Amino acid sequence: MAKKNGSSIPKQAGETLVITRVFNAPRKLVWKTWSEPERLMRWWGPKFFTAPSCKVDFRVGGTYLFCMRSPDGKDYWSTGVYREIVDQERIVYTDCFADERGNVVPAMYYGFSENFPRELLVRLTFEEHDGKTTQTLKHAGFPPGNHLNDARAGWNGSFDKLAEILEE
Repeated sequence: MAKKNGSSIPKQAGETLVITRVFNAPRKLVWKTWSEPERLMRWWGPKFFTAPSCKVDFRVGGTYLFCMRSPDGKDYWSTGVYREIVDQERIVYTDCFADERGNVVPAMYYGFSENFPRELLVRLTFEEHDGKTTQTLKHAGFPPGNHLNDARAGWNGSFDKLAEILEE
């Protein structure tokens, strides 16, 4: 386990997705898009997906429950626990598939392979330079296969929507 700021963050096995994006917005605003449910719901999910439900207890040890709805109306729920929060600098949380009540379910529940882990780990960092924010996402624990590429496409679609919202 890695020890950061007094918290224990487990090292994830598997492949890690890394995406760095620069948003034309101050860090405080980008941070709010991750910490406030009404803002999260505006951009969460790949292109053409919506986020009809979002519950957030944004504190270390708090949980979240998000719903992404596909264009054909299928809901995909995810949940996790916030492991580390450093105001406007870093968020670390677990990422698990869930049912609509927030119970963790195996990835097979949504048609993924049985080798998909029950829990992934997301690490976000935020840095501000000249009024713009560099956000780096590290999503760790993916099994071999196309999962990493699918996650990259999903996150980039979400971040494209986020960039549009931040430009408003």
